[in-house]
Amino acid sequence: MDTRLARVLGLILAVAVVGAACSKAPSTSGGGSSPSPSVNYLACQVSDTGGIDDRSFNATAWKGMQDAQKDLGVQAKFLESSTANDYAPNINAFIQQKCNLIVTVGFLLGDATKAAAKANPDQSFAIVDYAYDPTIPNVLGLTFATDQAAFLAGYVAASVTTSGKIGTFGGENIPTVTIFMNGFAAGVLYYNQQNGTDVKLLGWNPAKQNGLFTGDFENQDNGRRVTEALLQQGADIILPVAGPVGLGAAAAVQAAGNASMVWVDTDGCVSAEQYCSLFITSVQKHMDVAVEQSIKDGLDGTFKGGIYSGTLQNDGVGIAPFHDFDSKVSADVKSQLDTIKQGIEDGSISVDPKSYL
Repeated sequence: MDTRLARVLGLILAVAVVGAACSKAPSTSGGGSSPSPSVNYLACQVSDTGGIDDRSFNATAWKGMQDAQKDLGVQAKFLESSTANDYAPNINAFIQQKCNLIVTVGFLLGDATKAAAKANPDQSFAIVDYAYDPTIPNVLGLTFATDQAAFLAGYVAASVTTSGKIGTFGGENIPTVTIFMNGFAAGVLYYNQQNGTDVKLLGWNPAKQNGLFTGDFENQDNGRRVTEALLQQGADIILPVAGPVGLGAAAAVQAAGNASMVWVDTDGCVSAEQYCSLFITSVQKHMDVAVEQSIKDGLDGTFKGGIYSGTLQNDGVGIAPFHDFDSKVSADVKSQLDTIKQGIEDGSISVDPKSYL
């Protein structure tokens, strides 16, 4: 608990711990120089097991909560989930606290969110990376076409690899992880098709939809071990899709000294600045924007259930700047990315890797 709180204090200026049964205590952003709530609206976030400061997925969603606090004057709280057993108790704790909107973060919270929403039809929910079919009137699914952005990153990675081998791995074999790997694989395959090359992707077989997974989103040692194995196989670029497990991958790449990475969810040069020199680019899901908009809709009285889909076209997904790698990505490739982006948007370029097998 002390370690987790120390990391959280690095993310926000202060955390006020509020007791809650069966879980970690809810923490309120609002101490120190943070603005006090100016409106009577409470937005609450439940993280998955990666934690609120995973430098990736949960942290990006929490940024949206903090942005809403700053821009809209609402109050924001979070609860962290240590295991899947915490999902339902955390959600119920926030229902008891009469949160105006409860944002659950991640595909793995889908069942617990659905159960709570059905049992509490007057409670508004938003869930990141989950869409219900049929939709639930009081739940807004915040989904993202991350395969579109990952396609661009895969194309770039294929253009800068020197070994001709790129590696990837995921935390768990779930759709919100494999969508990155599929899009990335498609980008690599499309680069090969367009340029007559044979860049190999290790760690993911798009034809069989299986590959390398650490089985978790917490253990950085697992990320380091898997990455070391990929580097030993000749990969010189690594794409981890595993939240904070990816920090273990970054440590391994940094130690190797002759490889680089593609980060996910948020710009790695912002969320994991110490590893910025390793990141060619990042596959971004603008979860913060979607979360803040959900809160704004709730505040305005226009919130409704359904599905939001973030795409390249509506800037819901994208890739980060090339930072230290800007000079290594050719002018031709940069120009091609604009054309490819347009092709993905109008449907003339497929982001399904099976289209290129």
